[in-house]
Amino acid sequence: MSRVAITGGAGFLGSHLCERLLADGVEVVCVDNFVTGRPANVEHLLREPGFRLIEHDVTEALQVPGPLAAVLHFASPASPVDYYRLPIETLLVGSTGTQNALELAQAKGARFLLASTSEAYGDPKVHPQPETYWGNVNPVGPRSMYDEAKRYAEALTMAYRNARGVDTGIVRIFNTYGPRMRADDGRAIPTFIAQALRGEPITVAGDGSQTRSVCYVDDLIDGIVRLLWSWLPGPVNIGNPHELTILETARLVRELCGSGAPITFVPRPKDDPSVRQPDITLARRELGWEPRVAVTDGLARTIDWFRADLRELARAA
Repeated sequence: MSRVAITGGAGFLGSHLCERLLADGVEVVCVDNFVTGRPANVEHLLREPGFRLIEHDVTEALQVPGPLAAVLHFASPASPVDYYRLPIETLLVGSTGTQNALELAQAKGARFLLASTSEAYGDPKVHPQPETYWGNVNPVGPRSMYDEAKRYAEALTMAYRNARGVDTGIVRIFNTYGPRMRADDGRAIPTFIAQALRGEPITVAGDGSQTRSVCYVDDLIDGIVRLLWSWLPGPVNIGNPHELTILETARLVRELCGSGAPITFVPRPKDDPSVRQPDITLARRELGWEPRVAVTDGLARTIDWFRADLRELARAA
């Protein structure tokens, strides 16, 4: 039986990845310090015989006893609210944390998979974005702690591949949504859903004409798992090419929530990307992967989860 370690395994994506790999018969060691991850995300997995949870900050030396077939580095604040609050921690987990995870993979002779991001493309001048595009990133802007941490992590991953022979892969993750997102994490879809369910005004940044291409979490995890067990070094875009404006997304969420909440407009953050759409030609050709969950279906599932989660939070308050 294969055994893997997942840093950031109690986060939104990490917990879904733990769940999927366990279902595939893989033993999982989840490493998280719960700075942004939630213990509740993996609580149901503690009963699984193939699951182990280690509370640890990956910016400190990382050791996992026993063999590992792969190390998946998913530890990082990933929403503006979190990386604005934790800029230095974000840079350190992308630099020192990535190096510690790579050292672990090298020591175990394991494949290493880096969770990178479409933010590596910045505010793109090429649309849609292929993996060959180098991006348009402000290295000293308000988002630089996240964008540049991930770009550095990609460079470090390739250095370990080329200089030390570590079997590495890089996934560039585009906007993903689904159950276990935090209502307060600042990203558009959880914010819109929480506001609509609470009957609060739905706040759209700028005029809402900026676009995102949103991918349901189950589709994303399937693409990541295919890349994990492949030979591809990447980077590989994994995301849904179905592009929506932020205003269209807000209106769709409001409709699916059955809400009459008004849509209001707030100032747009500096360096907020104007467009975002993955070119997934490489993933289609080499991994046989493409998203299958329609946006309306994925949002409906996510809204159902948020309804239950917000009820739980209200009861606990």
